[in-house]
Amino acid sequence: MSAPVFLAETAQLDREHITLTGPEGRHAATVRRLRPGERVDLTDGRGRYARCAVTATGRDTLELDVEARSQVPAPEPSLTVVQALAKGERGELAVETMTEVGVDVIVPWEAAHCVARWRGDRAAKGLTRWRTTAREAAKQARRAWFPEVAELAGTGDVARRLAAAELAVVLHEEAAEPLSAVAVPASGEIVAVVGPEGGLTGDEVAAFAEAGARPVRLGPTVLRTSTAGAAAAAVLQTRCGRW
Repeated sequence: MSAPVFLAETAQLDREHITLTGPEGRHAATVRRLRPGERVDLTDGRGRYARCAVTATGRDTLELDVEARSQVPAPEPSLTVVQALAKGERGELAVETMTEVGVDVIVPWEAAHCVARWRGDRAAKGLTRWRTTAREAAKQARRAWFPEVAELAGTGDVARRLAAAELAVVLHEEAAEPLSAVAVPASGEIVAVVGPEGGLTGDEVAAFAEAGARPVRLGPTVLRTSTAGAAAAAVLQTRCGRW
């Protein structure tokens, strides 16, 4: 069974002995009930990894000896998914599954047909939920590099990101070209856009096309917005050799 992964500060990972405190220490000691002699892996979420052994436990702390360290290179090419806001818990489901399959940057996008709207306090709360979901999913998936969840983007912001990408694609059910047939770069940023349940507007499609994005389809079935990003990421990672 794989060792559990917890998040630590980069400076901590350079020490021979680490005391894990705060929410991570509480979860390890109280929820996971780890005991001396068990293995724990720590990461800073930026590629730094440390294999540790538990030496002692407190009420909300874990004492660890570092046995080995490694630095995992950042994945290439970088994979960004622009994810339209989804109603209910489908947004967090999209973030969770995309994190598990290895997406590097997740951009929440308020598309014209989004039912969910992040306004005022809801924007801050929604972003916090997405970032918390990404962090916990990254630990579960044992990722050395945690995904970035960017600030809420408008259509103009998305178009600018697409224009700067090495490869930009928009998932569209009426597209003729399959995503599996697209040539992918070996480096740089790949950006894929996932629209809302209500679909993309003509203006959005035009803006993204003007920015250089190619409309592509995943297959003969229509996926929900909460699953399309993970499916697209799997195809792209297979094509570029990350998988």
